[in-house]
Amino acid sequence: MKRVAFKMKLKPGFLVEYKKRHDEIWPELSRKLSEAGITDYSIFFDEESNSLFAVQKQSENSTADLLPQTEIVRKWWKFMAEIMETNPDNSPLSLPLIEVFHQD
Repeated sequence: MKRVAFKMKLKPGFLVEYKKRHDEIWPELSRKLSEAGITDYSIFFDEESNSLFAVQKQSENSTADLLPQTEIVRKWWKFMAEIMETNPDNSPLSLPLIEVFHQD
């Protein structure tokens, strides 16, 4: 199992809407994430910078890298694009984070 962390950016004033949409995550998307080997997935918000920090565990045989090719993920990106900073294909602008400390 490996941990993956990345940073995304929320547009100002959309925290409540972002949380609402994730509280109501589509069952098909949730299943797709699980099928791809993603578990223990959390997203944290930094109010000062409007940054989102996501951390997830991926199984050794995870297919998370293939998720951007799926229809449900592309549909979710489009749904979220109005409230997040995105790339031209609606995928969230995201930067991988480098782990500098971990304790079990």
